Amino acid sequence: MKKIASSENIENFSQGDYIYIDKTEYIYNLIENNERVFISRPRRFGKSLTLNTIGTLFAKGVDPYFKGTFIYDKWKQDKYPVLHLNFLEYTTSDVTEFKRLLCTAIYRFARKQGIENVLEDKTPNGYIANLFDAMPDGQQIVLLIDEYDCQLSANINNPELYEQFRTCIREFYATLKGKKQIRFLAITGVTRLKDVSIFSVGSDIKDLSYRHAYSQMIGFTRDEIKHFYIDYLKLGVAYELHKEPGEVTDEEIENLLDRMAEQYDGYCFDELNMNKVFSTYSVNNFLQELSENRMLRFGDYWYEAGGVPSILKNYLESHKVNLEKFQNAEIDISYNSFMNPTTLPTMDENVLMCQTGYLTLKSAINFPKKVKLGTANREVSSALNALLTTKFFNPDSLASFYDGDDILAQGTVEKIVGHLNSVLSTIPYDQYPVESEAVLRSLLLMYLVGLKLDVRAEQHNCKGRSDLLINLKNRRVVIELKFSSDGKNSEALLQEAVKQIEDKEYGTENLGGRELIKIGCVFNGAAGKRQITLFKQV
Repeated sequence: MKKIASSENIENFSQGDYIYIDKTEYIYNLIENNERVFISRPRRFGKSLTLNTIGTLFAKGVDPYFKGTFIYDKWKQDKYPVLHLNFLEYTTSDVTEFKRLLCTAIYRFARKQGIENVLEDKTPNGYIANLFDAMPDGQQIVLLIDEYDCQLSANINNPELYEQFRTCIREFYATLKGKKQIRFLAITGVTRLKDVSIFSVGSDIKDLSYRHAYSQMIGFTRDEIKHFYIDYLKLGVAYELHKEPGEVTDEEIENLLDRMAEQYDGYCFDELNMNKVFSTYSVNNFLQELSENRMLRFGDYWYEAGGVPSILKNYLESHKVNLEKFQNAEIDISYNSFMNPTTLPTMDENVLMCQTGYLTLKSAINFPKKVKLGTANREVSSALNALLTTKFFNPDSLASFYDGDDILAQGTVEKIVGHLNSVLSTIPYDQYPVESEAVLRSLLLMYLVGLKLDVRAEQHNCKGRSDLLINLKNRRVVIELKFSSDGKNSEALLQEAVKQIEDKEYGTENLGGRELIKIGCVFNGAAGKRQITLFKQV
């Protein structure tokens, strides 16, 4: 079988006999129909490979790297010098040094291309303007800028440095506007911001971040996975069912793809909310691991590899999170907040989570209607909840904080309730007081999902909705929560919880042979209590 690569250089795919998911039809159409574009995507989605592919086409043509791809017999463009700037390579803490490094990159490009008499300048906008002035009449270059927002996102909590970088970057892009020396310009980043002149009034750069035609250019589709990775899919089924790869049926492959979709699919970058894609990084690592370990394991690769994006980590340190709003299956955001965020420090928290990949589109983008956001899949839902637990709880103060899965799977009702109380006790109540049943449910849901458990909030059956339902391998735990602000009506509330569980038969649907544990609980919110004080197994 061909090998799986995670390279950001298109040349490595043909030279190393790696599988390449052919995205060149999108790239061909992109270049044919546009001259200046911007695309935002979360980290580890393939932005850099896309820019590298564009740069290779313009600099070297199709031979030998694109044989067998859509674009091979269609590319008719002349060759152009390519100036590729990756802002990840430059400092995020010193604006003067950032300017020097960017100017140095432009200087070295000019030397390499033999462009003489470029006047030196200490500002990037001045230096690139001088480069254009020194170029022979009629000469053009291709300009590619990767991770344009790196310096901004790193300084979300440093207003002074943020503004210095913002001004520098804005001036740089303003210099590029309308320059005839640019044959093609492509810019990528994680965030979309109005305060950089890419998106200012009169900009000639098209924002294609949610354009339907290019919504599957970055990321894998289900059909692409089945076509290009069919040997790995057969291998995975064979390992799981203990049979030969040649005996694997199409139905079994579709079943595996269904489970992969639940874990890694669901990202939407489509203004029409029609096209979805899988996380490229997660799919590659899942298939690579099953080949090496000879077993199926649905790991959380996207989050485990890079941890918390610094931009989101910094934002959460200085901003409050609306927990009840976040726990909704779909979050409504105004059209303007979603499409026109002005600065990172003032961006709506849910829009930032969408741009960084923790939420995704759940509706079409239609002015003036609100835009709906939600989690893409189980992998990212687990990652987001694990991330937020560090903000709402203090895991370091409880040795067994991450042992909830074992306690739920094997512990008595007393141990389960005791553990949940221990977890709730780590909440800084001055910042995040538990003031309602909805907040209590949201906090417990966040903790349990962060443990990668199969947990459902307000799970429907034919008679009603249980507060929390946790599916484990051999046990199902149902918890019905009641909230008392002062504890005085706790006994009545407990009886109400028990009656609900009994009358509505919570947890009995599709039980599948599991042991069923049903618990009615009352949380006492009075100062000095703030825990589940009454509970009963039903």
